[in-house]
Amino acid sequence: MATVVMKFGGTSVANVDRIRNVARHVKREVDAGNRVAVVVSAMSGVTNQLVAWVREASLLHDAREYDAVVATGECVTAGLLAIVLQSMGVQARSWQGWQVPVITDQAHGAARIVDIDGQTLRERLDAGDVAVVTGFQGIEPTRNRISTLGRGGSDTSAVALAVALKADLCDIYTDVDGVYTTDPRIVPKARRMSKISYEEMLEMASLGSKVLQTRSVELAMVYRMRTRVLSSFVPPEEMKPARPDTWDEIGTIVCDEDEIVETQVVSGIAYSKDEAKVTLLGIADRPGVAGAIFGPLADANINVDMIVQNLSSDGKSTDMTFTVLQSELPRAVEVLKGAREAIGNFELVSSGDVVKVSVIGIGMRSHAGVAAQMFKALASKGINILAITTSEIKISVLIDAAYAELAVRTLHSLYGLDAE
Repeated sequence: MATVVMKFGGTSVANVDRIRNVARHVKREVDAGNRVAVVVSAMSGVTNQLVAWVREASLLHDAREYDAVVATGECVTAGLLAIVLQSMGVQARSWQGWQVPVITDQAHGAARIVDIDGQTLRERLDAGDVAVVTGFQGIEPTRNRISTLGRGGSDTSAVALAVALKADLCDIYTDVDGVYTTDPRIVPKARRMSKISYEEMLEMASLGSKVLQTRSVELAMVYRMRTRVLSSFVPPEEMKPARPDTWDEIGTIVCDEDEIVETQVVSGIAYSKDEAKVTLLGIADRPGVAGAIFGPLADANINVDMIVQNLSSDGKSTDMTFTVLQSELPRAVEVLKGAREAIGNFELVSSGDVVKVSVIGIGMRSHAGVAAQMFKALASKGINILAITTSEIKISVLIDAAYAELAVRTLHSLYGLDAE
């Protein structure tokens, strides 16, 4: 018998028929004798509607009341799934975040989980109950208010609950059947990976892959919680119950790199279109200028990624180029203009017509020449690199958006990731 946490996203519970399909997946695990907790998102589109209503009511709204409204989407889904499971003869009960309880900090709208006491839920699972838990939400105990974890928070809820329950596996059901070497819509020869390390998945999640939310991968990595990505749209009768000897037969297991027998140099190619480039031209070449630029951006909670500094054409000043999220570009420009007195004179040029493309792989730690191969391949296709950033297991380049698909296909083939 295994303890399994099953998480279902918005598309998987988009209507009552799909909720019935989810219930069949849950019943498969129950019939196999497993202890099961389920974490659900709001039905597809519901959270967007709730957020729109809040903004229509008032653009400057109380974050606590915002959470009270948007948390209701998951409550509806949890109740409906419990009802459907009961109609199928499965002993089930819905649990809201405050009932578990899922304790969070006070950052309403983007709260972080502080603690989950899983004792009560473990007792209910031991008694044969299926616990259907609302994702995305918890309770802020200081003021006893409902809190929400931000977009994608249900993934984090599921992993955190799996840790609290000391689960054997956390299954994340989505609309795709695993993690692929790149986006199969761009590269039809992309392959599903049976296993991927926590570190690689974290890089892929932060660099544009939408399969798992970044915070959920961080949590899984810290607690070494095996997390599996698989599709809820595969008929339940075609899937096996969660057993250690069958875990990697379907979907993709996110696990410790020690469990991966054959390690490729590059495991995947990720890309992010939500990038914008900011260039400050003619900055004075003096100590403290970088702090004058990036300090105000940090104070405004604007995350800066790639940074490139080089000598200006006049040979007396410098140019500074960096990237921010495209959605943050207008605010970043205003912040920089407001800091002109501290920075000094400069000319500001910005563009949203850029894409970040990354190669990721734990095998890069022990192989030289990966970056050289990448730069040479892109140059052969006439693709100019605007900025570069690296880590131990990834290399990212910023390029013109028009070359995004060509770059991804080129690099996917270069590193031998194409399916036969």
